[in-house]
Amino acid sequence: MVGVGPGDPELMTLAAVDAIKQAQVVAFPAVRDGAESMAASIAEPWIRPEQRRLPLVFPMVEAAEPRRQAWHQAAAVLAAEVECGHAVVLLCEGDASLFATSSYVVLALQQRYPRCPLRVIPGITAISAAAAAGAWPLALQQDQLLVMPCPDHHEDLIAALADAARQERVLALLKLGRRWSWVRPLLERQGLLKETLFAERVGWADQRVCRADLLPAGQRTYFSLLLIRQTWPTVLP
Repeated sequence: MVGVGPGDPELMTLAAVDAIKQAQVVAFPAVRDGAESMAASIAEPWIRPEQRRLPLVFPMVEAAEPRRQAWHQAAAVLAAEVECGHAVVLLCEGDASLFATSSYVVLALQQRYPRCPLRVIPGITAISAAAAAGAWPLALQQDQLLVMPCPDHHEDLIAALADAARQERVLALLKLGRRWSWVRPLLERQGLLKETLFAERVGWADQRVCRADLLPAGQRTYFSLLLIRQTWPTVLP
């Protein structure tokens, strides 16, 4: 399992590049047959023509059973490749252990193919890349950092913000997308827009990273996030 980072191939780790170079089979997730893979696009500079490409379909649906079937099917395919003596990598956007499809495949492999050798190579997260792109300190001194998908309901976000303020906790809200249309006015009412960093498609050519008050309300892409800081440590430069 290889985390390939958020988008920019230059943010891939040496370990990730080395694993891809040594692989005979390069597997990657796709939402349907024939669809492009973001993970494969990121790793493209290091995938050679002689390596076999192996798309694995993971449908983007809410129903549990199709997802379970996809995870177990992917595990079976990968285990069979390893059984044949092939060196295989499964690419994953961002980090291979943080809200990652590969994590479910790891669990399926451990459950059904416990003897299959497995290695997980971490990647740079979109959270870290966004903070770096915005020169935005992610956590300082005794700060807490909570990473979570953006809530679907106003009251849940209000509760998360209140709890974060009490705990001196920085919030990283992922999968913002369409929720920005109501999240922005909520943050404005809370007086938090200027303390919030917005990031979208970090590491890609159309990356956007800016203070949240500079971005109008409206729908954003699935690959957008917010970093929200409500307090600062007392000891600062």
